[in-house]
Amino acid sequence: MAVISGDEYKQRIDRLQSDVWITGKKIEGPISRHPAFKGAIQSQSELYDLQKTPDYCDVFIHTDESGRSFGTSYLIPKSLTDLAKKRKMVQMRARYTGGLMGRSPDYMNTVLAAFRSSVHILEGEENCFPENIVKLYERATELDLSFTHTFINPQNNRSLLAFIDDDQPNARVIDRTDEGIVVHGAKLLATQGGMTDEIIVFSPPGVVDQSQAFAFSIPSDTKGLTFVCRKSFTGNGSGFDSPLSTRFDEMDSLVMFDHVVVPWERVFYYDNNKVANDFFTASSFAPFTLHQIVSRQVVKTEFVLGIARMIVDSINISEYEHVQTKMTEIIKGLECARALLIQSEVEAEKDERGVVIPGCGPLYVAVNLFQDTYPRFAEIIQILGASGMVCLPDEGQFDSPIGEDLSRYMKGCDIGGKERVQLFNLAADLCMSQFGSRQTLYERFFFGDPVRLSKTIYQAYNFDGYKTFAKSFLERE
Repeated sequence: MAVISGDEYKQRIDRLQSDVWITGKKIEGPISRHPAFKGAIQSQSELYDLQKTPDYCDVFIHTDESGRSFGTSYLIPKSLTDLAKKRKMVQMRARYTGGLMGRSPDYMNTVLAAFRSSVHILEGEENCFPENIVKLYERATELDLSFTHTFINPQNNRSLLAFIDDDQPNARVIDRTDEGIVVHGAKLLATQGGMTDEIIVFSPPGVVDQSQAFAFSIPSDTKGLTFVCRKSFTGNGSGFDSPLSTRFDEMDSLVMFDHVVVPWERVFYYDNNKVANDFFTASSFAPFTLHQIVSRQVVKTEFVLGIARMIVDSINISEYEHVQTKMTEIIKGLECARALLIQSEVEAEKDERGVVIPGCGPLYVAVNLFQDTYPRFAEIIQILGASGMVCLPDEGQFDSPIGEDLSRYMKGCDIGGKERVQLFNLAADLCMSQFGSRQTLYERFFFGDPVRLSKTIYQAYNFDGYKTFAKSFLERE
């Protein structure tokens, strides 16, 4: 089984019956039918079905030198062609969702591929099991497993000296037994928690407390593992009134570990602060995942630009200079992101193990830039739509006795009233609903705090050549 279908994905997730809680109740029965999950699970299912489409097989399925076939999202690139193929695969999936599903299967599959290509960092280190990553990768590519992940600690104490607080709720290793490590506590923020086969859990770089320096993967239905969901942002359930949130609201959850036993064959490393840091700073984690992220964000910007242009046309405001300027802001963001993504492939280098690593510099700049520009894009759509973004009758109004009058009064320029409201519902769901606000916050903090990310770019940047260039002008006679 190289790749699975959407039905196979849903059946597998339903069989797990993971411990998932929402609105104070445990979900009973198939999670794929629960109102808070069914839209996202259906969309995820359709993403899996894309793999089975004959016209797309060459993009979504990769066959390696040994003749083994598996999903391209798991591909560890060995050439520039492989890297470009991964970009094409990510963007084909992103175009199906408007780039709104940040945890589509290709994201975590890319994370696992990064882990597999970096196992050498664990070799010979204390309390490390690189062979377990290899086994998980082989199993995942064979069964086309789905994953979520969690690594952020709850926001109870974010001070620099938080590690000395004995009452921290952070997930930690509290025992080491013959069966495995025992983990207790909580972590944020598992997007798609409860709707994947497994969850990968790891510590962020810079961890101080050794008991919190670990990484492992376990099935989502593991005993003692609980997903506590936020409230649903699925809107009113109508594809007309809430066209995006009904389809793409990926649930976010707090993950609670109640003395969870992680078998030794599932542990990647534990009780090792140095490895917890090196496995991310010195591995292919950042370049691989950033390449996937920016590929998706390019498509999301295309989606935003398309909506913005449709709004402009629907109310005939393209002649205004401020409108043209705002549209150009989105265009500049799109073209910069595209250029930086391609530049990362131009700067790609093959490491000593034959893995092609995209240039990290352009990708860091691209994702940091998007943290600034995406909230502005949402604001631009609000400004362009103005009062039309607020006065949006629901679909039932158009099917009522007043529907004919309503259609006449709500019409736009060369567009009927119902059609214009449907377009503005799309825009409002993107940037004004709870779902839309979550999208903005999500992109604002994707891959970390914007200030820290800027600091990383500054500290890693090589200024030497530019200093030498500028200094040469001081030395001229």
